[in-house]
Amino acid sequence: MTDRTTPNPNYLNYVKTQDPPTKHFKNCISAFGVGGLICCIGQFIRYMLEYAGLTGDELAGTTSVILIFLGCLLTGLGVYDRIGRYAGAGSIVPITGFANSVTSPAIEFKTEGWIFGMAAKMFTVAGAIIVFGVFSGVLVGLVYYFI
Repeated sequence: MTDRTTPNPNYLNYVKTQDPPTKHFKNCISAFGVGGLICCIGQFIRYMLEYAGLTGDELAGTTSVILIFLGCLLTGLGVYDRIGRYAGAGSIVPITGFANSVTSPAIEFKTEGWIFGMAAKMFTVAGAIIVFGVFSGVLVGLVYYFI
């Protein structure tokens, strides 16, 4: 009987010959640059809304909504996928990446219908994040309330 937990060394050598080397430095620079650019766009939107007269929570909420809308729009147009291929993690970390992770499955499973397609698959990637965020928010709110 053979041990199935250790991979075949011939297979590992084959994978090394076929797999191109990863360009770590280039990937880090592009992720940093694109992520920073997305954040600069968000800051520009914030300054413009502040100039228009919004303050406090209205300013923060409106900025977030605009960035989420832009992330969803660019995902629907197929632009965000190209940005993601170039930037990698730099496009996933900002709030626009969260919008992309919710919109992409909704678009992909639209053919299965509104309920079993879009509504059910929409939160497959981001569902755990939403649940954790809501749970953490409730927990912090309760602690804040009782203290």
